[in-house]
Amino acid sequence: MTIAQIITLIVAVVLIGFILWWFFGKHQEAVGTASVDQGVQEANIVVKGGYSPSTVVLKQGVPAKVNFDMNDSTACLSHVVFEQLGVDKDLTKQKITTIDIPTDKKGTYNFACGMDMFHGKVVVK
Repeated sequence: MTIAQIITLIVAVVLIGFILWWFFGKHQEAVGTASVDQGVQEANIVVKGGYSPSTVVLKQGVPAKVNFDMNDSTACLSHVVFEQLGVDKDLTKQKITTIDIPTDKKGTYNFACGMDMFHGKVVVK
C-alpha cells in the first residue's frame, strides 16, 4: 500500500465518521424558558440559520406567547408551522412575530420551517 492510498483511506474513514456523527449523533439543543410579566409568559426564539433556542419550556396554566425574532432571509425559514395548532405564520411581514400557545394542558407542540427542514418544540409543563 502506498502513502497516497493510506492517506486516502484515513481521510475516507474520518469523513464517514463525521457523517455518522452529524446525522445520528446526540447533539445538545438549546433550551429556553419563558419570563412571566403581568401574568403572561413570553419566550423569545431567534430565527437565524435555525431556531435558537430550539426548545422552549412554558408553565401550565399561565397564558403564553412565543416571539419569533426573524434575522434570516432564507426562504425556508420565512414561515413557521405549528401543525398541531393549525398555525402557519409568515415571519417576513414584521421583525417579531408572536404566536399564542395554549397552556391549559401539559404537552409538546412541535414547530418547523415551511419546508420542514428546521425543527423546534414548545413544551408545556
